[in-house]
Amino acid sequence: MTLAPVFNLLSGLLLALGLLFWFAGTWPMLGRASYLTKLHYLGVADTLGSALMLLGLLLRFNREWPLLLLALLSLVVWNTIFGYVLAVCSQARPRS
Repeated sequence: MTLAPVFNLLSGLLLALGLLFWFAGTWPMLGRASYLTKLHYLGVADTLGSALMLLGLLLRFNREWPLLLLALLSLVVWNTIFGYVLAVCSQARPRS
């Protein structure tokens, strides 16, 4: 018994779920919240959606595991650091 159909189904599900998170992350951009709140929602949904898509690709392309794992690690680390830098830089600085 081969597991290829199961992996293809799971891969398609992960890819579709990642795409759903991408679109769901753009919806709060239309609201009236502050720009930092909007960017937070967008950043979280974009990172989660991209990570799910990379996991779906990992199941589909077995020979590309090292490259896709590097992309997944880079995505998670870069977006976390970028979110922190953006939050720190947006804070008001006390006047001396």
